[in-house]
Amino acid sequence: MLNNIRIVLVDTSHPGNIGAVARAMKNMCLSQLYLVNPLQFPDAEATSRASGADDLLDRAKVVETLDQALDGCRLVVGTSARARTVNWPVTSPRESAQKLVAESELGDVALVFGRERSGLTNSELDRCTFLVHIPTNQEYSSLNLGMAVQVLSYEVYLANLQKTPAEAEPARDLATADMLQSFHSHLEQALDDIGFTDTRQSEKLLRRLRSLFQRARLDKDEVNILRGIFSAMQGRKSMRR
Repeated sequence: MLNNIRIVLVDTSHPGNIGAVARAMKNMCLSQLYLVNPLQFPDAEATSRASGADDLLDRAKVVETLDQALDGCRLVVGTSARARTVNWPVTSPRESAQKLVAESELGDVALVFGRERSGLTNSELDRCTFLVHIPTNQEYSSLNLGMAVQVLSYEVYLANLQKTPAEAEPARDLATADMLQSFHSHLEQALDDIGFTDTRQSEKLLRRLRSLFQRARLDKDEVNILRGIFSAMQGRKSMRR
């Protein structure tokens, strides 16, 4: 269901880009626009660049944090235009669109775009289930925000047209992005409480653990079981004191 697919823009600096994104979305029957801390919105230039997609701008949800924009989402795809020092699972636009469409049959999903100049930070990418990269000319790889949204929105629209019932995974009550964020915070605290983490290596360790659990696609029961284990770990430590 295309109505369950959120386009999330993080720290957009130019209002015209927001309008261009709204236009690209409406071309491809997408309607959920989330704006995380936009520099300037609403704005006349955004309305002008939307070229008739004013209704999407009127309904756009403006929030202060990425976590608020992802609240309730069962799948989060982050966009990345450059190589990263940390390995996240990366898919093609077509693959990511097929996953988004299949998961949207079961609940809300999100496609996240970063800042015009620098994209998403590593901590923001940590919120994503996997990444998508748009292949471009290596000698001139620059895509503006509106173009990137247009490419990926087209792939989502195409995947929706071509979907078959067999493409959808068996229904699982997957943990949402906000549940996973609480889970990872609990994991970090539990590892610290039992003395497992080393301050010199903790960031790398926690990112690798986050990647492991993202690949596992935990459901809500699994999250509750693991958090129960974390709590028991913390309780046993306090009993030994």
